Amino acid sequence: MAIEVRIPTILRTYTDGEKAVEGSGTTLADLLADLETRHAGIQARIVDESGDLRRFVNIYLNDEDVRFLQGIATELSDGDNVTILPAVAGGMR
Repeated sequence: MAIEVRIPTILRTYTDGEKAVEGSGTTLADLLADLETRHAGIQARIVDESGDLRRFVNIYLNDEDVRFLQGIATELSDGDNVTILPAVAGGMR
């Protein structure tokens, strides 16, 4: 099962600069564990110690926020696209 994972600039140090990588898994948790086997350290930047998605990381499955699906337990299918986006804040007073 091939799933394309789009990597934000801030996490590309874990993927040798690659903008997108392939992974596999039946759930998002499985996919992140699979990515960790080839891109050591990336999973800890996305998932906290309790196994939940970090508060300031958004993940989209085919353009739908996984927080409105089943979160880390969201099921995946062959050919899905997963996009990891860090939340961005800032601005002027």
